[in-house]
Amino acid sequence: MSLQVDTTACFCRVDAGLKTVAGAKKFVPGTKLCIQPNIKPSIHPSRHKAARGDRSRSQSPLLPGLPDDLAIACLIRVPRVEHRKLRLVCKRWYRLLAGNFFYSLRKSLGIAEEWIYVVKRDRDRKISWHAFDPVYHLWQPLPPVPGEYSSALGFGCAVLSGCHLYLFGGKDPLKGSMRRVIFYSARTNKWHRAPDMLRRRHFFGSCVINNCLYVAGGESEGVHRSLRSAEVYDPNKNRWSFIADMSTAMVPFIGVVYEGRWFLKGLGSHRQVLSEVYQPEIDRWNPVYDGMVAGWRNPSASLNRQLYALDCKDGCKLRVYDETTDSWSKHIDSKLHLGNSRALEAAALIPLNGKLCIIRNNMSISLVDVTKSEDAEQLWETIAGKGQFKTFVTNLWSSLAGRNRLKSHILHCQVLQA
Repeated sequence: MSLQVDTTACFCRVDAGLKTVAGAKKFVPGTKLCIQPNIKPSIHPSRHKAARGDRSRSQSPLLPGLPDDLAIACLIRVPRVEHRKLRLVCKRWYRLLAGNFFYSLRKSLGIAEEWIYVVKRDRDRKISWHAFDPVYHLWQPLPPVPGEYSSALGFGCAVLSGCHLYLFGGKDPLKGSMRRVIFYSARTNKWHRAPDMLRRRHFFGSCVINNCLYVAGGESEGVHRSLRSAEVYDPNKNRWSFIADMSTAMVPFIGVVYEGRWFLKGLGSHRQVLSEVYQPEIDRWNPVYDGMVAGWRNPSASLNRQLYALDCKDGCKLRVYDETTDSWSKHIDSKLHLGNSRALEAAALIPLNGKLCIIRNNMSISLVDVTKSEDAEQLWETIAGKGQFKTFVTNLWSSLAGRNRLKSHILHCQVLQA
């Protein structure tokens, strides 16, 4: 059966018994033909499933009294916060929600929702992660991070296809540098394996350009063994390939994609500060010394062809890069600063629903609508604060109060759409 999806890297797992699903394609204009194989097996073992042909002969409708295409048109409008419950209703609903077809419809109709995913190191040095629903202001449960990353150091984190969160590389405290790559699918709510990287590396730079994952530099086995090598993962081909080496070995500590180019700043072999830019269309690295790099601070993010960086520890003041003057000149200030403690320190700056999202180590979250003038009301908005953690993680947050909170910090923040 041919299905319509929004990406050639579809990994579809849609029930063949949905006889009238083809009729639902009228809800998804301009989509592409799904020709990719099923998603690779989950990291977690599952039971053998019956053949699709046998299964489809005795299936009941998705919703009694409605043809399947209308049932799907109803189900895709259910808020994302309820999708975990929908998967539990029956096998047919689970298979529908695990495939790209369901979410292609949501995306095409503009009802797909973005959630914030926070990867952090707790006071016991273990890795945990949490998802925040910015619509209902709720933290949502997630499957545990697989064991190989429960204590890892210096690993990368990125999102491909809008719904797959990848963890890759890093250093196992016992086994050393890793080539391992795993990813979480927001559609299956499970972890899966992906092809290993070509080189073992930790504390490296990474980015996503044109839905391809790039990694560069970092360290490998041995003390301060910096790397020049770089590689790219193409999910459509499901393989890694080497790209041009960097001009010099580097351990990056900040990176951003701006105007289709990847900027990196880090420490060289002799601990000197270096900056390079990668141009994927010509596969070339070049040193860069302009005003953008000179005044660049972390965290930073690119949104609507503008480059932003935080200008104070609590993230309550933004700077904007002006390409015409090659300087960081304009400021966007909340005029309400929180303080300089480690708990209030801004750990990430990411785009969310057309706004900039600031996540702090105490898990508070602020939104900045950079499309408004600085004098506009509600330019800054807090969507998660100390009083909004009355969820399943309440005990976790209270255990991090006071001095313990200082020992917990955020490593990565990403946005997944479903």
